[in-house]
Amino acid sequence: MLAQHTLKSLTRAVGVGLHSGQRVELTLRPAPVDTGIVFRRVDLAEPVDIPVSAEAVVDTRLASTIGRGDVRVLTVEHLMSACAGLGVDNLYVDITAEEVPILDGSAASFVYLLSSAGLERQPAPRRFVRVTDAIEVREGQGADEKWARLMPYEGFRLSFEIDFDHPAVDATGQRVMFDLADGSYARDIARARTFGFTRDVEALRSKGLALGGGLDNAIVMDDYRVLNADGLRYDDEFVKHKILDAMGDLYLLGHPLLAAYSAFRSGHALNNRLLRALLARRDAWEWVSFEDEQRAPRGFAQPALAW
Repeated sequence: MLAQHTLKSLTRAVGVGLHSGQRVELTLRPAPVDTGIVFRRVDLAEPVDIPVSAEAVVDTRLASTIGRGDVRVLTVEHLMSACAGLGVDNLYVDITAEEVPILDGSAASFVYLLSSAGLERQPAPRRFVRVTDAIEVREGQGADEKWARLMPYEGFRLSFEIDFDHPAVDATGQRVMFDLADGSYARDIARARTFGFTRDVEALRSKGLALGGGLDNAIVMDDYRVLNADGLRYDDEFVKHKILDAMGDLYLLGHPLLAAYSAFRSGHALNNRLLRALLARRDAWEWVSFEDEQRAPRGFAQPALAW
């Protein structure tokens, strides 16, 4: 059967939160079958567990934030993206502050952590959400229009288009497609970093955001060029980071999708609206597992363990 996976051993990292600037320790631990991915605030007097789900998302300003009651965990999307890309189903994420560390601004460090811990096959089938009818959400009109869509597809494919009026972004590819069946998440997507503009930094920091951001964990641009000395990791790194984010946002469903996702200028808020719209249409999706691993869509049969 196509089985669930968790980690073989625990692994740890220390860093700072992109928006909070707080030092945070992160411990990734194996979890039993059907646990899902559970974030645990272990810095509190009584630790609080926050299982991921579309409904657990409580804020989408510049990041995906999940919460339970008054307790929150910010910026979960890069770690969730790595879990989606590598096929991690069950995981405890112990965290000592309110925000997942940004590390290098991509999912590459999380891929390294998960791969170094190793993945362990578990004695239960992986459960997929198979989209059976089109779901679309839209926002704005004209120059402000944004949309995201899920279509039936026997696999997992993402296509994304961005539209930034900036010389450095215009010089790169602004449209990309990634299919898990014939691409390598770790090689093709995971290294794409988050990005921002110097003109926005003061406004963000006045709102208590981007306090931990800098050239070591983001692509930073002035009005004309990329300021990072090492330039870009991919020719189309900007739009690839949007694919990375979308994979993390969609995995907050709590299960892998069998669907084709496409989007234009979407972000965390619209991605979460798309998941909620899907769940509200119970006739637009179904549960599916694969007792014969050979019948599973390409890209899911073996979890990706290495670069």
